[in-house]
Amino acid sequence: MRHTVLVVDDEASIADGLRLTLEAEGYSVRIAGSVRTGLAAVTQSDAHVAIVDLMLPDGDGLALTRELKSRDPALEVIVITAYGSVRKAMEATKGAGAFHVVEKPFEPDEVLGLVKTALEHRKLVVENTELRRRLVEQTADSEILGSAPGIQRVMETIASVADTDANVLVIGESGTGKELIANALHERSTRRDGPWIKINCAALPKDLIESELFGHTKGSFTGATTEKVGLLEEAHKGSLLLDEITEMPIDLQAKLLRVLEDRVVRRLGGAKSIPVDFRLISSTNRGPEQAVKDGQLRQDLYFRINTVTIGVPPLRERREDVPMLVRAFLERYRAKHQRAIDAIEPEAYRRLLGYAWPGNVRELQHALERAVLVARGREITLADLPESLQHGGGEGGLAGTIAPSEVPAGSLEEIERASILKALDATRWNKQAAAALLGLRRPTLYSKMRKHNIPQRRP
Repeated sequence: MRHTVLVVDDEASIADGLRLTLEAEGYSVRIAGSVRTGLAAVTQSDAHVAIVDLMLPDGDGLALTRELKSRDPALEVIVITAYGSVRKAMEATKGAGAFHVVEKPFEPDEVLGLVKTALEHRKLVVENTELRRRLVEQTADSEILGSAPGIQRVMETIASVADTDANVLVIGESGTGKELIANALHERSTRRDGPWIKINCAALPKDLIESELFGHTKGSFTGATTEKVGLLEEAHKGSLLLDEITEMPIDLQAKLLRVLEDRVVRRLGGAKSIPVDFRLISSTNRGPEQAVKDGQLRQDLYFRINTVTIGVPPLRERREDVPMLVRAFLERYRAKHQRAIDAIEPEAYRRLLGYAWPGNVRELQHALERAVLVARGREITLADLPESLQHGGGEGGLAGTIAPSEVPAGSLEEIERASILKALDATRWNKQAAAALLGLRRPTLYSKMRKHNIPQRRP
């Protein structure tokens, strides 16, 4: 890759000398003699390193450095100066983000060495940024496990819209993982370093929700002894989750709509309009169209919040994911609680597979944690499961779909091997995608495939 170096210096002899030296080493060089032409040069093409004179005819080299770094944080800037001591110049550029300071006159080899070092530093910054992005995506997605078509469509939608500012409405029954999806949308967005504010509209008392959302001024109502910043303000430059939005009082929905349209908020009792900039994610376990008909959700607000709608399937509609979820939760909780559980008896496992799970993934999660905590031996038995599973209740949706011959003998190794094969088949043996489905890092998946004698290629 041929790297580009931007040289911004109004002394033609220095600029030309740097150009000849750098081009002789294979660098592409762009020359500018002022702040204005330097910014124009960066706009026209990407630069990897910039060499900037501290004193320019139309401005300050430090101001230019700050602007260059704001446009591309990975760009390394070397400041050259003939004014004052190097120490003073370095102190002055510390806040601007310069990579190094060189005092005139300088030797060409000194600049070449700095450019090479700056490029190596830039490479590390870029790699670390990419690694952080991947870790964020892995962390955000690791809790959303499954290979069923419905959950895969959810994951595809998250990937498509996460880095936009589109309002998203997540619809699904309680326990399906709506908050996990909201988390993934925020963590994979450009706002991930900003605030992540969550509001459960059903949990807040109706007489307090307006104050919580909008804030209030001192003395605006009885008990308002101090000024309070509302959650809408706290979400500025970040994301806001309005969980169970259909539970918000209808009159307050009108005020929320005004905020979404005008992008300003006014505290209770206040006269000042405060700008707010947040990405809205809403969720509900009700059908929004029916909520509109029942007068629980304003139609104009509904149109505003559902730019993108994500429907989360209940667990009974993705029953092929239950073995994978059982394995994931079992491993999580035996590690969390340090319990030596290494098997599930066949009858207990059959109940886990055959149960309808009206509480969805959350109910399955709690059932596995309970079983790990109460199990007396190294094997989870039917008696360790919640009573609803012990007595066969709730089996309407899945009962009869799992034949006894389909249930593994019960060891975690067999459950793990079956889950890995299912994930590989679901992703057409794409290892990275299969690892994501299983909530594993790809090297861990390879290790487990070797452990279970699973071939690296589809048989």
